[in-house]
Amino acid sequence: MSDTTSPVNKIDTSVVHPARRYNYWLGGKDNFAVDRESGDQVAAVFPTAMQAARENRRFLQRAVGFLAGEVGIRQFLDIGTGLPTADNTHEVAQRIAPQSRIVYVDNDPLVMAHARALLTSSPEGKGAYIERDLRDPAAILDAPELHDTLDLREPVGLMLVAILHFVRDFEDPYGVVARVIEALPSGSYVVMSHGTYDGVPAETVAALEHANAASGGQSRPRSRDEFARFFTGLELVDPGIVPVGEWRPAPGDRVPDPLDICMYGAVARIP
Repeated sequence: MSDTTSPVNKIDTSVVHPARRYNYWLGGKDNFAVDRESGDQVAAVFPTAMQAARENRRFLQRAVGFLAGEVGIRQFLDIGTGLPTADNTHEVAQRIAPQSRIVYVDNDPLVMAHARALLTSSPEGKGAYIERDLRDPAAILDAPELHDTLDLREPVGLMLVAILHFVRDFEDPYGVVARVIEALPSGSYVVMSHGTYDGVPAETVAALEHANAASGGQSRPRSRDEFARFFTGLELVDPGIVPVGEWRPAPGDRVPDPLDICMYGAVARIP
């Protein structure tokens, strides 16, 4: 994420954007030279960066499948959408329940342009795309497109996947998440994943911080305890807070080494 909040912001090809860098790591083509350069700098000191991006994506797909299939959630709010790739939230949900409704939110105009072009809802369902920033939850919750698509009196699956480590401490990440959760009814679910340095050697952490700073990247990986704070008052779904590769892997899946992914994930119910 960047600090944009307005739908009129222009695409800045000179500044690294996490969604475009993530797209590069996933093998996509919707990125610029500055994003690829940043991605290569990070991968030089964290060679499994591309694997981490793929595992995080698989976590999203399994979590959406769980909510749509086992829980029966039929509407989703996906904040920090990222650039479209295979099996996006609406595709997983609508494959299980074609009537599912999804609102995508991102603060990059390029993401929104691609989303509107490529993220096509099933005829039975509905999709909307809002250019807003997670740091301004009121702007998301007040958006007419949100209320035209989702009924906030009914349970919602809130997706906050690989986004919160871009909200730094002074930007009140816990307060931001709490304000969105407070707007959702009982029986809703929250899906989160978050970067971490837990277990990473100090010299690798220093190199990663240097690589991010050199390309203008700004992130705040958090410990397991810090990540757990986001779930205060919520009911964690088994297996709780775990490395993303360990969250309900499919039979036969190879579970990666957590230090190759450096990402926690969890799903929780709003009581």
